Amino acid sequence: MADTIAAIASGLTYGGIGIVRISGSQAFSVGDRLVRLRKGQLAEAKSHTAHYGFAYDGETPVDEVLALVMRGPHSYTGEDTVEIQCHGGPLVMRRILQAALGHGARLAEPGEFTKRAFLNGRLDLSQAEAVMGLIQSQNEFARRASLEQLKGSVGEKIRELRGKILHQIAFIEAALDDPEHISLEGYQEELEGMLLPLLEEIRGLLKGAERGKILSDGIRTVILGRPNAGKSSLLNLLTGEERAIVTEIPGTTRDTLEESVQLGDISLRLVDTAGIRDTQDQVEKIGVERARQQAEKADLLLCVVDSSRPLNQDDQEILGLLEGRRALILLNKSDLPAEVSREELEGAAAAPVILFSAREGTGREELERRIREMFDAGEIGTNQQVTITSLRHREALEQAEKSLNLVLESVRQGLPEDFYSIDLMDAYRQLGLILGEEVGEDLVNEIFSKFCMGK
Repeated sequence: MADTIAAIASGLTYGGIGIVRISGSQAFSVGDRLVRLRKGQLAEAKSHTAHYGFAYDGETPVDEVLALVMRGPHSYTGEDTVEIQCHGGPLVMRRILQAALGHGARLAEPGEFTKRAFLNGRLDLSQAEAVMGLIQSQNEFARRASLEQLKGSVGEKIRELRGKILHQIAFIEAALDDPEHISLEGYQEELEGMLLPLLEEIRGLLKGAERGKILSDGIRTVILGRPNAGKSSLLNLLTGEERAIVTEIPGTTRDTLEESVQLGDISLRLVDTAGIRDTQDQVEKIGVERARQQAEKADLLLCVVDSSRPLNQDDQEILGLLEGRRALILLNKSDLPAEVSREELEGAAAAPVILFSAREGTGREELERRIREMFDAGEIGTNQQVTITSLRHREALEQAEKSLNLVLESVRQGLPEDFYSIDLMDAYRQLGLILGEEVGEDLVNEIFSKFCMGK
């Protein structure tokens, strides 16, 4: 933290503008040795102002630049910061960075600017993680969820929950220290009355976390069906390109094929699989087994049924894989004379049936609507509720829920009040992990090591 650090904050590629960021107690002195302004010096400049000049490497001019001055604590890192905006060429940015290092800065580690923002109290740990979530977001839902977390939605909610727990801990400790003036008579009922809604809030966050993680990462969607049902045609339709080979020869698809597609503002991680049927072909048999394995790991199953052919034993086996799963049945080739009716399929499987034609593209809008409804994507994507997308946050919430359940169990068993404090404190600590108030240095380093250089 005593060092002044520097790194390229924009992508190291060709572009209109490149940014070299310098942060730390010597940021202005490094900046003044690096940039020669037309007038004045950076060390004398007002905060949040831009200054025109030339960047030099020794006595060699490197580029015409703008230098932005941000004084701590009102900067991203909470420290004095200089950002040099140059022309966006890799060679230019490298030369300016090398010159900054030569003037006393050291190269920043991955994520070190955001790590300093966390350590200086500018961001809590949930907000710091949201920065990387925003950068890595692959769909509109992930972007919105990360932005809300960066604005402090998760931290605010967790602080509220911790405040309620801390109040109870403090009351119990005070009553045990001063029983003459603070009575615990009837306290068990009061504590239970606090715990029940608190647990409901945590369970609500956990329920949203499952959907949130799926929607943020993309819904793992496995396409199932017998050979020539139209699985590969569906993949090609949704991706908008000929990604899978389509022929009239059964068993063309021998292995899984994965693609990511956007349906509105949600992402699907599509997995096309070999047609499931009883076969003696050894290679095709391996493909069929892989299809079954992929089905077990899926968030969503899309079962494609050929409406122009009667249902057979293979179809019945595939429909059996949908039991108890999030699944949709696409009655494909609806543009051809039908041998299978929608009513027949609805009676054979407990999953919604959509009339579909991969050739004509009909049924796609209903497919998107059904998926959104199935994962509550519309609700999560548009309202202001707190959405948990981090596995680390989810695990901390699960542990906090477990500890609070132990408190509730102790209350109902009539155990002494000092038993409550132990588990209440553990729940308080677990929630503190989300904010970064109860984390060790190793975990902090691990989290920020996953960040990109310059952020």
